[in-house]
Amino acid sequence: MGKKLKNYQEFPKMKNNFVENIKDEKYFYSLIEDVENSKVGFYSVGLYPASLAYNCAMHGKSNNILLAPREDRDLLGAFSKDVISGMDNEIIEKIKRMGNYSSEGKIKSFDLNDLLLKCEIVILASNSNHIQDDVKNALELRKNLKRENVVLGCLVGSFCIDNKNKNPFILCNKYPNLAFFTGFHRHGALRNPNDSFTANFCHPNALTALIGARILNQLSPKIQVSPGVHNIECQYIKSIKNISSIFAGFVNNFHSDKPGMLPTINTILLTQCLDQAASVSIKVRKKNKLENKYLSLKELGYGEEIISAREINNEKFCEKGDYTFSQLNAVKADVLGSMTLPTEGKPTRNFQAGQVLSDMLLQLNRCPKDVSEFVNWCNKYSLSQGGLEGLKSLKFWPDIYKEFKIKNNNCSMINLIYLCFNANSEEKKEIYKVLISSEEITNFCQESVKSELSFELNEKLKGDYLFDDIENFYKKLFTNKEQNALKTNKYSNQISKKNPSYINVLKIINKYFNN
Repeated sequence: MGKKLKNYQEFPKMKNNFVENIKDEKYFYSLIEDVENSKVGFYSVGLYPASLAYNCAMHGKSNNILLAPREDRDLLGAFSKDVISGMDNEIIEKIKRMGNYSSEGKIKSFDLNDLLLKCEIVILASNSNHIQDDVKNALELRKNLKRENVVLGCLVGSFCIDNKNKNPFILCNKYPNLAFFTGFHRHGALRNPNDSFTANFCHPNALTALIGARILNQLSPKIQVSPGVHNIECQYIKSIKNISSIFAGFVNNFHSDKPGMLPTINTILLTQCLDQAASVSIKVRKKNKLENKYLSLKELGYGEEIISAREINNEKFCEKGDYTFSQLNAVKADVLGSMTLPTEGKPTRNFQAGQVLSDMLLQLNRCPKDVSEFVNWCNKYSLSQGGLEGLKSLKFWPDIYKEFKIKNNNCSMINLIYLCFNANSEEKKEIYKVLISSEEITNFCQESVKSELSFELNEKLKGDYLFDDIENFYKKLFTNKEQNALKTNKYSNQISKKNPSYINVLKIINKYFNN
């Protein structure tokens, strides 16, 4: 499954730093001395940036955040009438001042052009439907306005699609110097006057990341922003965690009476997000090096300069994953928070979609026929497809899986939820059995994270075979190891009624996904 994606290096690197020439001492000093007055602009005011603005209006003392809604969109249009009716009028007026200005006696809304002229950072806050056009437009405008020291960033949490060749990609991999702003900021919680949050501002240039985080950190005393350099890895994690959030919503709802299994599911969803991102990191950083010429990662706030995973290949250690990014706690908090049922308010929209999936299985006693049937159910629950970034990422999963050579034991949960929608009807019967049984799903969790060799060894040596033929067992382990290496035979991925369902589902996954 999946197509071979084009090499990302074909795209020219965009300039996107506060200081392109570090030797320009005069500009550097003026920037740092005036950092407290630096402004941040958010273009495309959806639910998240509007909620962030609400938090800043509630707590922030300075007027250093500007908002520019999309053309023909209302500044507060992302909020429902019920939510707006419960807001403080004074705070609403502050938000309006963030997005409007007076010209010739008329009130006008800021646009992207205004943000680029007035701000040091502009966050393009649109989702995957608009973000590609927004980046191209912002780059062209920034150049025409001679404001190329304005740093551009994004929030988008799903894979994008190339409209010409239909290949999916990670936006920050296409534009390696594009900043990425992330953290767990559930929109309802941002309006809680007592809550606090963490975030990461990630840019591959350590100095840009440090200055950017400092500027963003002063927006609200309730939002602590730390710098990071792993923009591509963090955007990948956000795209994948939105799929994981659907799975978590399903499990938390369907198996709500079995709290003992929930930590296992959530732990695997988190670790597999990180494992996949480590594989992505090892590949993308060969092309797009991190720029830590003036600041080390430890000076930036990381605990270690590098955290790597290695495996033995031909009796030699080789690097298989770079986990340095995993020290960014706000990124991990975003994953965990998105998979958790909150004590107040609503969970994330992707989590809610998982709850809808749970209701489907409870009422229909089967997996969805396809994604379209699931989307129709989501619409009944007032969850539009446009707001479900996890569903968008899931659509492109086979191509991403192939491009980054993700191993099945690092993505078994994503594979399972993908095949819940896309396997054939007979295979879905086995998948359904695993999803509804706490015993089957926990066994799946235990076995699916093991390497392929471990799974095959288990299959070859389980049961009576192990105890009835000790001599053969001994030979398999210690004699002629290379000659007797366990290999998957052509029948190994066939469903068998003798096997428990979780074993059959593992074989189904190996049939569809075979990196």
